[in-house]
Amino acid sequence: MTWLFPRFLASVLAMVVGGVIGYLSGDHVHAPLIGALLGGAVGVGVIALIDTIRGYRLIHWLAGSQEEAAPRDTGFWGEIGYRVERSIRSRERGTEQERVRLEQFLSAMEASPNGILLLDSNDQITWCNSVAADHFGLHPERDRLQPVTNLVRAPGFVAALQRPDTAEPITVNDLRARSTLSIAIRTYGEGLRLVLSQDVTQRERADAMRRDFVANVSHEIRSPLTVVAGFIETMGSLPLTEVERKRVLMLMGQQTQRMQTLVADLLTLAQLEGSPRPPSDRWVPLSKLLAQSQADATALSAGRHVLTFPSDCPVQVAGNEPELLSALTNIVNNAVRYTPEGGRITVTWRSRDDGSGEVAVTDTGIGVEREHIPRLTERFYRVDGSRSRDTGGTGLGLSIVKHVIQRHGGELEVTSEIGKGSRFALLLPAARVRVPAPRTQAGERAAA
Repeated sequence: MTWLFPRFLASVLAMVVGGVIGYLSGDHVHAPLIGALLGGAVGVGVIALIDTIRGYRLIHWLAGSQEEAAPRDTGFWGEIGYRVERSIRSRERGTEQERVRLEQFLSAMEASPNGILLLDSNDQITWCNSVAADHFGLHPERDRLQPVTNLVRAPGFVAALQRPDTAEPITVNDLRARSTLSIAIRTYGEGLRLVLSQDVTQRERADAMRRDFVANVSHEIRSPLTVVAGFIETMGSLPLTEVERKRVLMLMGQQTQRMQTLVADLLTLAQLEGSPRPPSDRWVPLSKLLAQSQADATALSAGRHVLTFPSDCPVQVAGNEPELLSALTNIVNNAVRYTPEGGRITVTWRSRDDGSGEVAVTDTGIGVEREHIPRLTERFYRVDGSRSRDTGGTGLGLSIVKHVIQRHGGELEVTSEIGKGSRFALLLPAARVRVPAPRTQAGERAAA
């Protein structure tokens, strides 16, 4: 109220000064009283005019954007201008703080790994993050305020929206012909809806692979166990000749060996998946690996194939020696198993221009149809199950090869043609391949 007394005092002084001036002026025309009244009225009018100008300036400022400061007048209008400007600035700060909070909240939802879709009471899209836009095939800006059922026509999703309350998440398969989504719909506010989506394609695929894996392991172990149990029952209930007994024991040994091989391969896979990456500073002569795999292949072939291995390979590779030997032996032995008698199996080494290297195993075997090639490294996947069992395979060999070569930073490359043979190549990165300098050259340099 500090403005009230000065304003009252200014009005009184203006009226008094105006009255005195009017009285003195009116005294010359012998009408001092009328002059005093007119002078006082003029004084009050001047104060009113000044107030009108100040009020107009304040109103003009209020009618604008209020970006500039309010008129800095004294008295009543100055006080009003100050209070109004302070209130406006306070509201602007509050609005800015709320805007920042909203942006932070939307940024947090945008950063969410799950899809977030906001719908109004008419199921129109009010906002969605980029993940939800990708899941549902939407455009975050163009599709705003569009009915979501006009854009997303998956029957399961539409049916869930029509239900009053969807407590449990639903799974929508092939929403965009490439993924499986888990969708949860929650109601909030006055008929508003929150749609949460999560891509569970990998999880569903992993669950399916896990179920298939358990089923395959159970089947693979059950078959030899059934054979062994049958032979045990036969030996216990029937009188067998010495020849029959030896044959039964031989078959039981084969089935037992098959189970042992299967368990060993499973343990190898588990070890590969759970152990750290192989060292990159432990160098193994490739010739040593080739010699060991050649010995195994020669024993397995028993002279039925023509085997060709590099005669001189001074290359060294970095990594885990048992793992690399396992990968190389697996693809060489596979070539022996699936190549008819009299066929040729060739193992080669090639250094690439970028410093990487390639160990390739080429055979003249039965070959693999093109549609089966991408699935060859899946566990227990068999192009011909009966033939795989006849050759002693467990269905895990190429899966082990894939894990080993990927752990060493490389990849497995497969090409094949029915009736003409196959080619399996282990590609090793340049960082894991080197050719050491010959000792003679190193000695000459040292002597010099």
